[in-house]
Formats: sequence, C-alpha cells, structure tokens
Amino acid sequence: MADILTLTLNPALDMNTETDKVVPDVKLRCTDPKVDPGGGGINVARAITHMGGEAIAIVATSGHNGNRLLDLLKEEGITPVPIPCPGETRLSMVVNCKETGLQYRFVLPGPEWKAQNVQNAIDTTIRHAPKDGLIIFSGSLPPGVPINFSDSLARAIGGAGAKLIIDTSGPALKRIVEEHRSRPFLLRSDDEEAEGLAGRKLATPSDTAAFSRELIGRGVAENIIFARGAEGSVLTTAQGSWLATAAKVKVVSKVGAGDSYVGGFTLALARGETIQEAARWGAAAASAAVTTEATRLCAREDVERLLPQCQLIEL
Repeated sequence: MADILTLTLNPALDMNTETDKVVPDVKLRCTDPKVDPGGGGINVARAITHMGGEAIAIVATSGHNGNRLLDLLKEEGITPVPIPCPGETRLSMVVNCKETGLQYRFVLPGPEWKAQNVQNAIDTTIRHAPKDGLIIFSGSLPPGVPINFSDSLARAIGGAGAKLIIDTSGPALKRIVEEHRSRPFLLRSDDEEAEGLAGRKLATPSDTAAFSRELIGRGVAENIIFARGAEGSVLTTAQGSWLATAAKVKVVSKVGAGDSYVGGFTLALARGETIQEAARWGAAAASAAVTTEATRLCAREDVERLLPQCQLIEL
C-alpha cells in the first residue's frame, strides 16, 4: 500500500452545537458542543483512518487551540507532524437550528503568516514526502500565504515521485487554472467552482466532463474531479470521463462530505485500485459522511454498505 501524507495550513477546532431557533439580538442557549479537529487535510486524514487506512497529517498549529487540536488527532490514531505558525489556531462553529432544520456555519480567519512560515511548511513537506506515495493538499490558505503556494509545493516535492492531489476553491483554484506552472496528479473542487471557472452553466454531468477535458487539454492537471452534489462526482482523465453516482441516503449534515470523498478516493488508490474504482469509493465515502451528525465524517461499515449503490457511468 502506498503511503499517504496530508497537508493542512489553516486548520481549525470545529465546534458543533444546536439551538431551538436562530434569531437576532437575544442569547441563544445551545447544547453542549462537540469539538473535532478540522481543516481540509486533517479531515481527509481522519476519513482515511475511519476507513481502516493510515495517513500522516502535517498541520500548522499554534497556541492553546493548536495543542488541543493535536491531542484530538492523536486520540483518533493519527500521527500529526506540527508546523509552528504565528498567532492562535482558529475556531469554526456549526449551529443547527432545531426549528427549521437549517445549518449555520461560522468560520474565522486564520493567523497571518510570514515568508518564513511558508518556507517551513514546504521544507517539512519535503522531509516527510512519501516516495511514490500520495500527498493531499487540502483546505484554505491562511492570510499571508502566496496564492501560488500549490505551484511551489508541486515543484518542491517533484523529486519524491509522489502524486499530488489538490482539493481547493476560490482564488487559489482560479490561480491554478489560469496561471498554472505545474501539473498536479489530480485537481478536485465542486460544481459551483466549476461553473465560475467556465463562465457558463454546467447543467449536466456531460457538461462538467466537457469542461474538465478543456482544462486537462490546457495542462491544468492530469486528472480532474468536480463534485455535483446529490448526483455524485465527475472524474475526467486523458482516457475519458465518468460519473461516480452518489448513494441515495437521508442527508443529516453535509459537513465533511468533500473531505470524506477525497479520503475514500485516496485510500482506494493507495490500495492499488484503478482511478475509476477510486472515484466510486470516494462517492461511497461522501454518501456515508452526509448520514452522520456534526463533523463525524464517514464510517468504514457505512462506506462498504453503500459502495454497491455507487455506480460508474461513462460520459
């Protein structure tokens, strides 16, 4: 099995709670919060662990919140490699409204980084890069980190022969698409981001596949995955495109579905599955994640149970 390394520059302590209703100008009494370590790469590592795999998590941490986050990772059986960074590790909060069933997400910014912090992150990743393994860079960039960080990372780890998987959004994704100087093994994002990049509506999975082929033709990435919500996700390679359908489940919380997808996909690849079969495992992991409360992500037994419902449809 190939080794897996995740990188999270802007982690958070994720708090999840409930209140009867959300209204302004009054104190809202909430239930006892559930606290989990959060951030893109961290959640991918957690999902991999929940499914019986192993991943090393490089995490930028600082202060009391950072120490608590590292302790929570260790409790889940994950080996963290901390990168000291300035300030205090951020908090994020999910508040579920019992009256409406709606979910409210409050996300704080991370601390401001300096150039030396950026270099430390790259140097740490180089030291731990698994030869011929898989590296997942996922999550937002802290203030002060150059928007072209993924390019610098790709060049730095090139000698290890590791496959780089990037799961990103917003300006960082736009920068990769418009001014790419390196080509990661895989780029993943969601349908809204895809439509923003395309400048047009991508109404069907075939539309998403066509746009993905455009990006691959321009050298943006070797392979591309765009999520399409309840439909599933579209995988495009140089050989073709496939829709990995989502299982039909009752949605409890969408938090962590994308990270669970990346975890299931990466673990399947590490175990020697084809990229198409890995996409199916990712779809099952995402489907399992939305059935759990708060930030619990996916469970191995649920992923295996839902896998037969996730089909590959060639586009």
